[in-house]
Amino acid sequence: MTTLKRVDVHVEGVVQGVGFRPFVHSLARRLGLAGRVHNDVDGVHIEVEGALAGVEEFLTALERDAPALSEIERVTVVSARPTGHNGFTIAAGLPSGPLRPLVRADGATCDDCLRELADPADRRHGYPFINCANCGPRFTIVRGVPYDRPLTTMAGFGMCQACAAEYHDPGNRRHHAQPTCCPACGPRLRLRDARGTELCGDPIAGAVTLLRAGRVVAVKGLGGFHLAVPAADERAAAALRGRKHREEQPFAVMTADLAQARRLCEIDEHAAELLTGRARPIVLLPRLPGAPVAASVAPATRSLGLMLPYTALHHLLLAELAEPMVLTGGNVSGEPIAYEDDDALTRLSGIADAFLIHDRPIHVRADDSVVRPMAGEVTVLRRARGYAPEPLAMRWPALRPVLACGAELKSTFCLAEGRRAFVSQHIGTLENHETLRSFVESIDHFCGLFGIRPEVVAHDLHPGYLSTRHAMEIHGAELLGVQHHHAHIASCLADNGDPGPVLGVALDGLGHGPDGTLWGGEFLRADLTSFERLGHLAQVPMPGGSAAVRQPWRMTAAYLGDDHPGLDVARRNPWADALRLAPGSPLTSSAARLFDAVAALLGVRDKITYAGQAVVELEQHADPAERGTYEAGITHGDLLVVEGADLVRAAAADLVAGACTRAIAGRFHNGLADAVTRACDTLRHATGLTAVALSGGMFQNALLLEATVARLRAAGFRVLKHVRVPPGDGGVSLGQAAVAAARDRA
Repeated sequence: MTTLKRVDVHVEGVVQGVGFRPFVHSLARRLGLAGRVHNDVDGVHIEVEGALAGVEEFLTALERDAPALSEIERVTVVSARPTGHNGFTIAAGLPSGPLRPLVRADGATCDDCLRELADPADRRHGYPFINCANCGPRFTIVRGVPYDRPLTTMAGFGMCQACAAEYHDPGNRRHHAQPTCCPACGPRLRLRDARGTELCGDPIAGAVTLLRAGRVVAVKGLGGFHLAVPAADERAAAALRGRKHREEQPFAVMTADLAQARRLCEIDEHAAELLTGRARPIVLLPRLPGAPVAASVAPATRSLGLMLPYTALHHLLLAELAEPMVLTGGNVSGEPIAYEDDDALTRLSGIADAFLIHDRPIHVRADDSVVRPMAGEVTVLRRARGYAPEPLAMRWPALRPVLACGAELKSTFCLAEGRRAFVSQHIGTLENHETLRSFVESIDHFCGLFGIRPEVVAHDLHPGYLSTRHAMEIHGAELLGVQHHHAHIASCLADNGDPGPVLGVALDGLGHGPDGTLWGGEFLRADLTSFERLGHLAQVPMPGGSAAVRQPWRMTAAYLGDDHPGLDVARRNPWADALRLAPGSPLTSSAARLFDAVAALLGVRDKITYAGQAVVELEQHADPAERGTYEAGITHGDLLVVEGADLVRAAAADLVAGACTRAIAGRFHNGLADAVTRACDTLRHATGLTAVALSGGMFQNALLLEATVARLRAAGFRVLKHVRVPPGDGGVSLGQAAVAAARDRA
């Protein structure tokens, strides 16, 4: 006799708008089970009954075989009495109650859609906007909730009869896929010249003809416009760099597939998984010697930022071009990327020679995400398209809704409610009106999308940050200031689900210190509610204030003073002027300024053209095989102090002695990692803490991170580092939210 079983299943997570109900319907029917599935206010509810073995297989396959775009957070199973239900149905509509749906990030075109794209017999053959429930635009087209076509930017495209049939068929992978369309009813691609006039002929073929002729083509993607040129074309890459006013910051490169990517970079199995995953981020990878990439694409770096196509349009372009192409943000440096057609035609008119454009509006701009394999794991350096707005699970709940406004550079914000933290897409540096407007509009959009009304607003202590000023203008919520480096360490704790306390090592640029100085090389005792400063890098003046950030040679002068026998850096720059300014300049313990000093000393970078350039290029200049180490003195008083000047003086002595600059750069990295480890060992004896959390922008440096992690682990420490959010200022908002929530619970 067959044993019958019934269960009621509640699935929470990203399970709406991703084909989850059709998947459940298909799975239940295949196993001969009865029941129904429907959306509820915070997930999917399933009632299923049938043979015991079938129900058990259903529960296993529910998580094992879930749709590619779904992300299950929790499955609750409750046994019930079988009712003798016949058949399995998808119930229409949502029950009453407040909606808390989770909007999925945009997903790369799936294999099924790619097969249709390439099939001449398929009605979507060669269609640039092909998608299904398993892939395609989501976050960037959503205007409101519930996630339904009328509340997306697809509202203006009525489905044809064939698409409507697929959309309403529970057995079809386009069932309730809101962007469903085809050439007969969906968006159209057009090619326009720099004046906006439409050009005749096939838009993709026309765009490729222009690319091969060395022209710059603006391409409308999922989250905004890109600027494209062939990656091997030096004249085109140099022209793009000049027009965009992006003097030296590397461009990203898109390749058609892994085989093409492997001709440019070293790609192991882990890197291949990152490149081919549904998020399709830019992955920073070691460049192969002789890789066919123009010198202007990524100057002064051994790495390349590679990504694979994530829309059908990209696939079609690269198939026609038959070579890799630069694909960089559609903006002038310092501005947010253009995402509206008219704005793009205006702002990019002096950069692009043509525009490959379409009539599906983008509601939310989203840059490409950037990740880097480091220390055996992947670290997200810029979290945007493919990841945002999906929530990060919090180990401890926020009792009241929190808005955290983040920092000034690499800006993000975070909304936290319950056990979910919604970190925004990367917005950029809040230094112009357009970026600030994007920041404010995105906060409003997130609040509406997730039904969150903040009762606590967390912000940085720096009164000049535009993010702080925005927080001060929000009425009706409790304000909470969070020190910048405490937020960094709290971000790392939240990223790892660890409450602390830990020894927190925050190495970054500049942050407002409660003592009135500029912090940036900090050793803290920290948990989610509080911190204590235990030590820091020795403070030095920043000659000329902010001018020292733009001109790293000033920091070399600050560290060496008059002790510069025969150094080229002193001959190249007005050294005496810097020393004259130093006594009245602000003091800083910044690790970034220490890197700046060594970069200028070695002739790597005297002046920068983008934030963090000297730090990035010093890492790229360093010999990763170098095992030599400089030693920094550590002094003990009320606070532990690491003498960074010792590292600079040792590097200068080796330089005068004729040592290779690449070896010197390697020894400096090793010396700082060694100093961090010795400082933590001293603080372990004082505090009893055996866990170290590493945060701050300097830990985006793979050489420093890997050297530090290896030494700390060898010394017996448990090491926490970033994975889900950036170690730099892009992760600060999560830390602020975690602190606000923890203080509410205290």
